[in-house]
Amino acid sequence: MKANYPQGAFYFFPDVSSFYGKSAGDRVIKNGDDFCLWMLEVGHVSLVPGGAFGDDNCVRLSYAASEKDLREALKRLKETLSTLK
Repeated sequence: MKANYPQGAFYFFPDVSSFYGKSAGDRVIKNGDDFCLWMLEVGHVSLVPGGAFGDDNCVRLSYAASEKDLREALKRLKETLSTLK
């Protein structure tokens, strides 16, 4: 996963397109909307599809939270992404 280096904001905007076309069970991740909904339902991590900000290959992840919560979110992201085939 690639991400920009934030300059003055409190959001990461990682490119998650490498996960498009992968599946978890019978569910296929086709785009940013699918990715964000799947991550919310399965990983319990809230992300915003990048299409709303001009790039459907990316998702928006706010880091305006405690370090503890951010570490937990990243742990969940990693665990959930590891289930994709």
